[in-house]
Amino acid sequence: MTLKFDLQPSPAPRSDAEREAVLADPGFGVNFTDHMAVATWTAADGWADSAVVPYGPFQLDPASAVLHYAQEIFEGMKAYRHADGSVWLFRPEKNAERFAVSARRLALPELPVESFVEAVEALVEADQAWVPAGGEASLYLRPFMFASEVFLGVRGARKVQFCVIASPAGSYFSGGVQPVQIWMSRDYTRAAPGGTGAAKCGGNYAASLVAQAEAAEHGCSQVLFTDAVERKWVDELGGMNVYFVTADDQLVTPALGTILEGVTRDAILALAPELGLTPVERRVSLEEVLEGCRTGAITEIFACGTAAVITPIGALKGLDGTTAVADGEPGPRTLELRQALLDIQYGRREDTHGWMHRVI
Repeated sequence: MTLKFDLQPSPAPRSDAEREAVLADPGFGVNFTDHMAVATWTAADGWADSAVVPYGPFQLDPASAVLHYAQEIFEGMKAYRHADGSVWLFRPEKNAERFAVSARRLALPELPVESFVEAVEALVEADQAWVPAGGEASLYLRPFMFASEVFLGVRGARKVQFCVIASPAGSYFSGGVQPVQIWMSRDYTRAAPGGTGAAKCGGNYAASLVAQAEAAEHGCSQVLFTDAVERKWVDELGGMNVYFVTADDQLVTPALGTILEGVTRDAILALAPELGLTPVERRVSLEEVLEGCRTGAITEIFACGTAAVITPIGALKGLDGTTAVADGEPGPRTLELRQALLDIQYGRREDTHGWMHRVI
């Protein structure tokens, strides 16, 4: 049975002037809308207490299981306002399916796909005035689930909280698309076979933060991880998937297994043939990447994810020096793919894949 998320309106929503001030300069992940969607699961009764309620803090007991064993998962997605004022989601069922995969891996209850989508839709409908218009602005949506049972034993929790919050987001590249430098981590790994690499859980990101700090110390925006076994195969970035464009028009990305099955990643694989690229999923060694950059066999590298969509990579940096990617500027294939995806999301290009999901 699909959960219903009826609206319990906030008694103190922000004024039009306050909201417009936020939308004029939203940043990312710092301002939140007036409501949130919630539901609770218990082992005895299943899913219940679903609603859209006023945004506010949770009251957590110090012995809540999530605070001790990190049993939690989350998703990241966006709502887009089209030129005619309508509001759309991009492939919400894919986020719902991945949410269920993550839940299984973290011993959490699965939320039915239909209920996940209903929760997101209900929140967007309630806070539709917060969906920005113009440029690459959007309403960022964060569904998440955590173990709220008050219990210190090591087992799957018998009480769980689900929630969706929303935050207006401006253009990731407000001054135009700029290439970034990436730090190649030698001391840290992100995920191991049999681990939680394919689940979107906070622990994966927490484990990447020290390597991310190391990257920042070397003037880099992100960190590139290799596999945890041989330390030679490219894994993914701290929070994004990675792609390589070759001189013979292949679009190569590391195969799934210990990496997250990105929704943007999957869309790029589908778009590639339409733009004259052959998509290839396989193991890619770091040695192949560096040599390919030096010889010209690899002409472009980019990262992809929900927040930035596609980010060009201009150089790979490590203790042994810096390897430039072509001339260090955003490559034509990177920009072409980025524009094609954005045009679909914002309704400027025909959606032949059936990816867009209208809410308003």
